[in-house]
Amino acid sequence: MNQLDALKQFTTVVADTGDFKQLAQFQPQDATTNPSLILKAVQKPEYAPLLSEAVAAHRGAPLDEVMDHLLVRFGCEILQTIPGRVSTEVDARLSFDTAATLARARRIMALYEAQGISRARVLIKVAATWEGIQAAAELEREGIHTNLTLLFAFSQAVACGQAQVQLISPFVGRIYDWYKKTAGAAWDEAAQSGVNDPGVRSVQAIFNHYKKHGIRTEVMGASFRNVGQITALAGCDLLTISPDLLAQLAATEAPLTAALDAQAAQALDLPAVAYNEASFRLALNEDAMATEKLAEGIRAFCADAVKLEALMLQA
Repeated sequence: MNQLDALKQFTTVVADTGDFKQLAQFQPQDATTNPSLILKAVQKPEYAPLLSEAVAAHRGAPLDEVMDHLLVRFGCEILQTIPGRVSTEVDARLSFDTAATLARARRIMALYEAQGISRARVLIKVAATWEGIQAAAELEREGIHTNLTLLFAFSQAVACGQAQVQLISPFVGRIYDWYKKTAGAAWDEAAQSGVNDPGVRSVQAIFNHYKKHGIRTEVMGASFRNVGQITALAGCDLLTISPDLLAQLAATEAPLTAALDAQAAQALDLPAVAYNEASFRLALNEDAMATEKLAEGIRAFCADAVKLEALMLQA
């Protein structure tokens, strides 16, 4: 059995791509997209027509509306290939605006429903800012399920659990990137790999906290840099993995066992934690890595949204 098939015994495997033509070979349960992945896809010849069609069909409409139609078009194509759910992201430029995030999320879901897609098959991705988490809490109450992304801090995960969001996406690779860059020449790759990887340890802590305290929010590790980070999180609820790393897993037959165990987590001595807005903001501020990576991630997604709009104007 290859490692991809072995991983599927313990964890729901999710494909992290906008390139839906690649999906069938890996047979993932779910798929995730983000502005950067969609931008990358529409610049490929095989996907360029989707951009042209979305612009032509909604010419004269505001750019943000055309973008949502494009995102949903990709999502619908992906859902034809996978049995589960697709995650579609709200514009990152709304990350600090609860009301605008709510409006955009409702519109995206309405577009899916107009295509005959059930709410059960869509997760609305929202940045895990305080404002985003509050929007997600309201969306969940309305029966619109959410995926809280750009999650780097334990405090973000706790607040998401309190909001009873469907799923969170802690960014393993970007956490690893920050610690490696900060350590500079002192970084010891061998000593900081596998279960000792700082991104892996972050997800372990969140997973154990959720399972210990009966928090139903699903944990989906994301943003991987290498196969070792993935195998060290076997047993996590879900893992969203790029096609390149899915291919590496499929090409490897080394043994794989579960590294995370929900039952074992229940026996751990872990205190309950809760945040209000003030304590959340302080905790996030105290975490330099999370503060920097959250800001950087939002900036990057905003920049890619602007680039996507520029391509729409040219279409």
